[in-house]
Amino acid sequence: MAGELLLTIDNGTQSVRALVFDLQGNMIAKSKVEIIPYVSPQNGWAEQDPEYYWKKLCEACQKLWKENEIDKKSIAGLAVTTQRCTVINLDQNGKPLRPAMVWLDQRRTSGLEPVRGLWGFLFKAAGMEDTVRYLQSEAEVNWIRTYQPEIWKQTHKFLFLSGYLTYKFTGLYRDSVGSQVGYLPFDYKKQTWCAKSDWKWQAVPIEKEKLVDLVKPAELLGEVSRQASLETGIPEGLPVIAAAADKACEVIGSGCLDPHIGCLSFGTTATINTTHSKYTEVISLIPPYPSAVPGAYSLEIQIYRGFWMVSWFKNEFADNEQRIAKNRGVQVEELFDDLIASVPPGSLGLTLQPYWSPGLKQPGPEAKGAIIGFGDVHTRAHVYRSILEGLGYSLREGAERISRRSKIPITEVRVAGGGSQSKFATQLTADIFGLPAAKPHTYEASALGAAIDLAVGLKLHPDFTTAVSSMTRIGETFEPNAQNHRIYEELYQRVYCKMYKLLKPLYEEIRDITGYPAD
Repeated sequence: MAGELLLTIDNGTQSVRALVFDLQGNMIAKSKVEIIPYVSPQNGWAEQDPEYYWKKLCEACQKLWKENEIDKKSIAGLAVTTQRCTVINLDQNGKPLRPAMVWLDQRRTSGLEPVRGLWGFLFKAAGMEDTVRYLQSEAEVNWIRTYQPEIWKQTHKFLFLSGYLTYKFTGLYRDSVGSQVGYLPFDYKKQTWCAKSDWKWQAVPIEKEKLVDLVKPAELLGEVSRQASLETGIPEGLPVIAAAADKACEVIGSGCLDPHIGCLSFGTTATINTTHSKYTEVISLIPPYPSAVPGAYSLEIQIYRGFWMVSWFKNEFADNEQRIAKNRGVQVEELFDDLIASVPPGSLGLTLQPYWSPGLKQPGPEAKGAIIGFGDVHTRAHVYRSILEGLGYSLREGAERISRRSKIPITEVRVAGGGSQSKFATQLTADIFGLPAAKPHTYEASALGAAIDLAVGLKLHPDFTTAVSSMTRIGETFEPNAQNHRIYEELYQRVYCKMYKLLKPLYEEIRDITGYPAD
């Protein structure tokens, strides 16, 4: 086994994990350290000290060595996957200038100069001005330039968390193409920084020298430095191979290489992704993200607050379950399965539209959440089941949109992410889609995807087809219940699919009256 073990690090929103896999995709060892997702100095802000991420990563690595008997000489290399869209400003010495802006941050910048010239004319003619303006307001670089100009002036490199951790490991300002998900002047079609004439340089003005060098997934980022070795216990000189962002890694870690397989991620943000060789915008001006496979694209529909809604329900409506879980020493979510089981499919008509946060991944930036169909029979249990059903409806809607745009029907679904640990949630998904819902053999699909990039990069597997075939497999499959599917089909077609169109005028009135969400 000498030199054939794969070390991966998965820095997610809730935790950082260090894992070791073999070439058959078996998890040999794992350590996990919980992290504070963010702090909020002001309402809607989400920030974290960049050095905190590194400290917790080092803690996870040291815990891995301490709790497992691993011959470090058997480790062939390292790959890192991280949460997406979390950005960091570094000075000339590589030190953070301000807290990282975490992907959950909601601040926006208003009053920015619109994109002008030919691009501005084209956007106006195509009716896309509002979309571009929204993208500008969301871009972290515009907020920092507007409200913290001195910080921006001192910024030597502006990079994602993935690039920051690469720097901490190797001392080099590099990042994977597969991790470029956010508001930077990145050409998603060519998968490199934009050409000088591209409109994104106007929309998100950033000096080219402030950006890092890009490396394709499965290519070499650098080697573990002496300092990083001392802090993490990872052998000095170990090759660091480019992986991709956590969602992209999760897709290939679930075995979803073919475009007809949809990968449902039941995470803080719920998504459906498919891997394609052709560039396709499922939503105009919203590009497909880079896949963990070099040169491929990950077509994605996103429900921004996704399975965060389970935490929302827990915090707002589940004091009793929290007390019981604490006394029993179990996770609160385990008790929620009893709530689901107590309610019939369709929640007696209680139907939820899961747009708890506005954004372009939803039908429109004015969208809000809604629950309709209340009656005196409905309880907390009905509300909870309607949350999972609403997420299932929305993901199915996303799957249908991807199928229409790509002209390749999704005929298989795989389910990964934290919410997939609930058998009821997975069965409910199969019933809504009317398709078998298969779970990968390991819950750590994102880390396994990074290990696949690592194995291919080190030539331990000759290509991605071989690596995915060798390292992934189905763990459990949930067949759809025909009777339940009939109920869901009726509610989906006759109720859910009509909700947004009917409620959109009211959402716009709410925004006009209250100013929330801002345009």
